[in-house]
Amino acid sequence: MEDRRVRCRISDVVMDCVMPYLHDPKDRDAVSLVCKRWYELDALTRKHVTIALCYTTTPDRLRRRFQHLESLKLKGKPRAAMFNLIPEDWGGFVKPWVLEISNSFHRLKCLHFRRMIVSDSDLELLADSRGRVLQVLKLDKCSGFTTGGLLHIGRSCRNLRTLFLEESSIVEEDGDWLHALAVNNTVLETLNFYMTDLIKVKFEDLELIAKNCRSLTSVKISDCEILELVGFFRHAAVLEEFCGGSFNEQSESYSVVTLPQKLCRLGLTYMGKNEMQIVFPFATVLKKLDLLYALLDTEDHCTLIQRCPNLEVLETRNVIGDRGLEVLARSCKRLRRLRIERGADDGMEDEEGVVSQRGLMALAQGCLELEYLAVYVSDITNASLEYIGTYSKNLSDFRLVLLDREETITDLPLDNGVRALLRGCHKLRRFALYLRPGGLTDLGLSYIGRYSPNVRWMLLGYVGESDAGLLEFSKGCPSLQKLEMRGCCFSERALANAVMQLASLRYLWVQGYRGSATGRDLLAMARPFWNIELIPPRRVDVPDQQGEALAVEHPAHILAYYSLAGPRTDCPDTVIPVDPASLLIS
Repeated sequence: MEDRRVRCRISDVVMDCVMPYLHDPKDRDAVSLVCKRWYELDALTRKHVTIALCYTTTPDRLRRRFQHLESLKLKGKPRAAMFNLIPEDWGGFVKPWVLEISNSFHRLKCLHFRRMIVSDSDLELLADSRGRVLQVLKLDKCSGFTTGGLLHIGRSCRNLRTLFLEESSIVEEDGDWLHALAVNNTVLETLNFYMTDLIKVKFEDLELIAKNCRSLTSVKISDCEILELVGFFRHAAVLEEFCGGSFNEQSESYSVVTLPQKLCRLGLTYMGKNEMQIVFPFATVLKKLDLLYALLDTEDHCTLIQRCPNLEVLETRNVIGDRGLEVLARSCKRLRRLRIERGADDGMEDEEGVVSQRGLMALAQGCLELEYLAVYVSDITNASLEYIGTYSKNLSDFRLVLLDREETITDLPLDNGVRALLRGCHKLRRFALYLRPGGLTDLGLSYIGRYSPNVRWMLLGYVGESDAGLLEFSKGCPSLQKLEMRGCCFSERALANAVMQLASLRYLWVQGYRGSATGRDLLAMARPFWNIELIPPRRVDVPDQQGEALAVEHPAHILAYYSLAGPRTDCPDTVIPVDPASLLIS
């Protein structure tokens, strides 16, 4: 008995020394479950927490468990909100969290809010309470605030090293927020308001930031004439990343633009064939290239890419075409991440500007270090997926969308190709497959379940034929925590039964399913701490190809997730929290 106590004390001493060096959250989660002492050690030493959905817990619970946090990442609206599939007023308010942060968490210096509703008063409170210590503030795809709220941040947060606003919806009143940041800050390293509507930005303020902040390494801005940034580039001597800007003058004028020598990550907005000359002198040192908003055709992509042998990250649209992917495969052997979005017009004026199995097969054979691949394709075959499974052994994140165009895809279903890809890519942790009806049979869906032992997040669209396929799928996927589905044929009963089979599942989002008359079939997945919300069908206006409003019917959604906070109380009229007890009564 005495020996056992001694061993326990030694074990505790060892863990006291080891715990601060455990940074992986999954390792920490596992350790904290061993015993009460290790649980307490985790609580005392954990520096960072990510909360994948703000309604899964409460600010008070977070404070009581982790009192010494230095960094917090908090996500609000479901990912589907990025595609306007979730009602704008669904929720995701940051206010209760900001109130707790302002009163507690005195060591907190890094905040990352994603897809949340942030008000000017929230930003003012953060600036007043945390302004002296806040080093990182990321408002990532957020909404609800104005440049007036940012003015408080610029005035009070003088130790801010990162200000990230990318893709946030910000009401612009003036550009005073940037001037305040330029006057008060000397330690800024990252400034990002890329893909926002902020246009009242003065180039003099950007130049002042470059003068005052000698460690400025990354700047991503909205539209700003490149010729006005000559002074900014001259002073930003250590700049490694730049995105944004625009080209509005005659192409001959841009010969005066000289980019910083250390620049290795670049994305120039509205860059055309003539403006590519700016990039050529340092193309060989580029590691990242963002061409999502460049005005380049397939030939331009080929010309530029073959000059970038050290490229590791490429983001572009499917105008790159199969020929561009073939050039990429030959020229960029170090490529690790490739993201290919769909073209803006979907008609693809350049007849070469389509991506198909031809380009993917060349890519798989040529870029063996690929870790992330997200692509919209116009055609696909089983053989191309088999190539990826054979050659892309480092792939950890794979996402494929088959565009719904008029062409007939001759090699559907993709059952065998999907099986080969999943069996070959052992490192896969994130997997998305968005097809057309008939793209994957029930057998193919069962393959996904059987051969995805380590996948934690999955998005499936238009897959399977019946409830039987979903139930076979749910017998596998032992690590799956987050499942999103759209346009599938499954019933409420099958969805509920699948949830109960998927042992690690924490979150489910489904749009488009066979609903029951009363919704009572959802009771099959009712259990403690499991919230279920229904978003009824609704009509939404979306722009057509001519830019005119077109009414589209959005099917109903199911959103279900584990929560220690219980059913939320701020559900709008468009969201119905499902109470199992009320369903039993009705």
